[in-house]
Amino acid sequence: MNLLHANDRRGEYPPSWYAATAAPLPRFAPLKGAARADVCVVGAGYTGLSAALHLAEAGLDVVLLEAQRVGFGASGRNGGQLGSGQRMEQTALERLVGEGDAAHLWRLAEEAKDLVKGLVARHGIDCHLKPGVAHACFTAREMAQEHAYAAHLAARYGYEEIETLDAEGFAALCPSPAYHGGTLDMGAAHLHPLAYALGLARAAEGAGVRIYEGSEVHDIRRGPRLRAATDAGHVEADHLILACNGYLGGLDRKVAARVMPINNFIVATAPLGEEARRVLTRDVAVADTKFVVNYFRLSHDGRLLFGGGESYGYRFPRDIRATVRKPMLEIFPHLAGVPLEYAWGGTLAITLRRMPYLARLAPNILSASGYSGHGVGMATLAGRLMAEAVQGQAGGFDCMARVPCPPFPGGAALRSPLLVLAMSWFALRDRLGL
Repeated sequence: MNLLHANDRRGEYPPSWYAATAAPLPRFAPLKGAARADVCVVGAGYTGLSAALHLAEAGLDVVLLEAQRVGFGASGRNGGQLGSGQRMEQTALERLVGEGDAAHLWRLAEEAKDLVKGLVARHGIDCHLKPGVAHACFTAREMAQEHAYAAHLAARYGYEEIETLDAEGFAALCPSPAYHGGTLDMGAAHLHPLAYALGLARAAEGAGVRIYEGSEVHDIRRGPRLRAATDAGHVEADHLILACNGYLGGLDRKVAARVMPINNFIVATAPLGEEARRVLTRDVAVADTKFVVNYFRLSHDGRLLFGGGESYGYRFPRDIRATVRKPMLEIFPHLAGVPLEYAWGGTLAITLRRMPYLARLAPNILSASGYSGHGVGMATLAGRLMAEAVQGQAGGFDCMARVPCPPFPGGAALRSPLLVLAMSWFALRDRLGL
């Protein structure tokens, strides 16, 4: 199934609070006829926009092809959390790749946060960027593990932005009866994800990138001079960057075997007014320890933006509000009567180890995807790393590409049913509190 068209109207953003509140960007025309470029970038989410922007700023001629709209996919629909570190914890990375590469991966993750903050400042992107992401625990055991990990980051990596909170301290921040302590990372941040994506697009266009929307790539011809074909035209280029994440389709089998598209869902309540202080007492974002994670924050107009709930298969559930309302009320039962004014779904992509998959698919083809819910920073960084690699500076790209990324069992053909079984098991564990 082609996820580009499975759940959304062609060429339209989903009916999200993000789409309702972002300053609109005029539609870019589709590609028609032949075009020539130094680099062709496929996909206009954070990865592709960042790659195109950095390449153009370095003086290269860039064409950016987007099947739908700029920021249409996960980049315009996600929870807006700019987290610290990699998606895999540093302790696990130290065992997997060794202390040297683990330290390099930590530095790259810190660069990712700095890169996002720097791009927002340099290009004047109005995306409500604010500091602070809390991690919420359900049990005393989870809290102890969370506090120990914060101590490890401070001791091994010198990262001292995390405040440890006991049950009372966390309740003062987030008055939910469900949680038992956690941490607050003030080096992390949160933002309006679609506004950020549109700001990157404006910056890329200003740097000279030729952006084409409604231009789905259905065939790539490899060789010294690459050719990316759409329904109405084609681009010939010396280099190609695949930045499709969960919308890759059949463009590359090697990536498809390692990167799994999954869906996630968010609601936005009506403005809460004074009730907002019974959700959060500070303007920070929260993610918790469930495998099917709950994540939330308050919007700049006083709504609760809450993501959660699981749904397996490519299609969104018929009633997204009901899917998300259940976990939301487990965390905030006092919101039972509050209307959910917006509800939307999105397709992201995961890997088996929850680390991004960066790969050189041919001497002149690079790919990055599979951010596993950690894409605001890492996708932006991956775009810059691929831009640097095109120019012969591949140290950061190669470090990320060395992280082992095994294929899903059965490859692209069987990954979906096997993932459904695994995710169902972990969701059951969440419900049983195991």
